[in-house]
Amino acid sequence: MKNNILLLTVMLFSSQAFAQDWSNFTKYREQNEALAPPAKGENRVVFMGNSITEGWSRVNPEFFEGKPYVNRGISGQTTPQMLVRFRADVIDLKPVVVVILAGTNDIAGNTGPSTLEMIADNIYSMAELARANGIKVVLSSVVPAYDYPWKPGMEPAPKIVALNKMIKAYADKNKIVYVDYFSAMADDRDGLPKEMAEDGVHPTKAGYNVMEPLVEAAIAKALKSK
Repeated sequence: MKNNILLLTVMLFSSQAFAQDWSNFTKYREQNEALAPPAKGENRVVFMGNSITEGWSRVNPEFFEGKPYVNRGISGQTTPQMLVRFRADVIDLKPVVVVILAGTNDIAGNTGPSTLEMIADNIYSMAELARANGIKVVLSSVVPAYDYPWKPGMEPAPKIVALNKMIKAYADKNKIVYVDYFSAMADDRDGLPKEMAEDGVHPTKAGYNVMEPLVEAAIAKALKSK
C-alpha cells in the first residue's frame, strides 16, 4: 500500500512538473545563458530536435567537437513543444544556420493525436521563424521507423514517407535546403536496419555516421545560399 501511494505521489509530481514546463524550457536555460555570442566570423549551427538529435552528442560526441555546433535536442519532444521553445533555444543563440529534425514523436502521439498536416505546419512555422530572424534553414527528412518500441502498432513507416514528401515539397517551394536521411537509411520495410538502430528508432554510431556527411553537405549548401 505504501509503495502504491509513493508511486502515485511521484506520478502526480511528475505530471505537475510537466504541465508547468511543457516545452522543457529549463533543460537548456543555464547553458543558453552561459553560451557566449558567436565570435566574429563564426558560423554557429543549432541542431533542433528530439532524442535523435539529443542522442547524437552522446553516441558520437566527436561530430560536435571543435565545431560551432550547438545541440538543442530534447528526448520525446513533438513539434509543438519545439515551436514553443524555438526562440529561446534557437533564435536567441544567434546561429547562422538551424537544422530542424522533427516529427516522429508526433506520429507516435507523444503529446496527443496529430495529423500530418499539423506536424508539417509546426515544422514550417519553425522554418519561417528562423528565416524572419535571418537564420538559414536546413529541413531534415524524418528518420525511418517501422515501429515504435514504446508505442507498438502505430505503423509509422507510411506516415513518415508521406510527411517527408510534404517537408521536401515545402523546402523546394521556398528554396530551403532539405537533407534526406531517409533514402540513405531505410531498409526494404521503410524502417531502420538493426546496425543503424538497435531499437529501430534511435541511431547507433553507424547510423549517425550515415547522417553526418549528409547534414554537413546540407549546412555547407545553406551557408552558400542567399
